[in-house]
Amino acid sequence: MSKSVFYHAGCPVCADAEHDIVNLIGAENVEIVHFGEDMSRFDEAKKAGVKSVPALVTPHGNVLHINFGASMANIKG
Repeated sequence: MSKSVFYHAGCPVCADAEHDIVNLIGAENVEIVHFGEDMSRFDEAKKAGVKSVPALVTPHGNVLHINFGASMANIKG
């Protein structure tokens, strides 16, 4: 099974969600992508269907938007 990918922008909402996701599914089962540290993954997230962050993309391609923190348009600036 491949990992889920958790995309976020580092805001307090995103940081709290990251902590909860890691505790729920385990660090070994999720890849964390922080756009403040790695914008090279932005287009990948958009292509996967991420419309806002924080968001979790499951191994099956489902996008779970978690507690609206910021739209992708705001992230790109």
